[in-house]
Amino acid sequence: MLELSAPVIAIVGPTASGKTDAAQIVAERLGGEVVSADSMQIYRGMDIGTGKLPASERRVPHHGFDLVDPGEPYSAALFQAFARRCFRDIDARGKRAVLCGGTGQYVQAAIDDFVFPKGDQVENPVRERWTAYAEEHGNQALWEALEARDPASAAVIHPNNVRRVVRAFELLEDGTSLAEQRAKLASIPQLVPACFIGLSVDPAALNARIDARVDAMFDAGLVDEVAHLLQSGFRDGITAPQAIGYKEVVAALDGETTMEEAATRIKTATHRYAKRQRTWFRKDRRIRWIDATDPDPVAQAAEALSLVGGVVA
Repeated sequence: MLELSAPVIAIVGPTASGKTDAAQIVAERLGGEVVSADSMQIYRGMDIGTGKLPASERRVPHHGFDLVDPGEPYSAALFQAFARRCFRDIDARGKRAVLCGGTGQYVQAAIDDFVFPKGDQVENPVRERWTAYAEEHGNQALWEALEARDPASAAVIHPNNVRRVVRAFELLEDGTSLAEQRAKLASIPQLVPACFIGLSVDPAALNARIDARVDAMFDAGLVDEVAHLLQSGFRDGITAPQAIGYKEVVAALDGETTMEEAATRIKTATHRYAKRQRTWFRKDRRIRWIDATDPDPVAQAAEALSLVGGVVA
């Protein structure tokens, strides 16, 4: 176990569940600092579309925002090293670390004793080779090449998920497979002392909350934010498959669809993403769940603190 004077408090859940506000209140009450575990909030300039807490609203120090430029290589392995460094530094300052996020792999990377193969690092020639193969021959051809070598892994990846297919090739190069890795996820031992609090929201209520948040993002200037990123040369980064809220606006700015249709697509994609997040976190039996259907971050923070008080480090 990583030696800390107090366990990390991990507040997790799907997008729009209220994690950001609850985590900040918990950190305030405990004299702590927040570490964001969000794979999109690491990007500079991607603020509105990722729901990044504005600097003017941060009442405690936040870590994990604005680490790299859009499109710059980053990975769960890099986040693991970053988060653990944050935990040690926060603890050394006599503060309490509060991990907050919805990217399940980042949360697990930070807390559990997960050893990443070389393929999960940046500047990987295997990644470059197969990415180039997909660009030349297409997504389906790439997936079929994987199916020929590793049918078990291909069976759990959609052919259009190029990033995941390429990842499977990287793992093969390291002597394992994506299917084997997935099977082992539940049995990885914990390295960082932590207690887990999950915010659960009724799916229908969560979807309505997501829709309202997307509308608010447009009102807050999402289109201008995307236009600025395009002018700054970050098209490849903000049109990546995982960049929900950005690639759809780019398509509208390019005249491929209307802005109204872009908003609808963002809402639909975010609904699906939230469902995947719920599925991921529901598998983790360490999480104690709080009903956050009623959006009351103060009450949820208080309940989280009461649960934390009953958890042994």
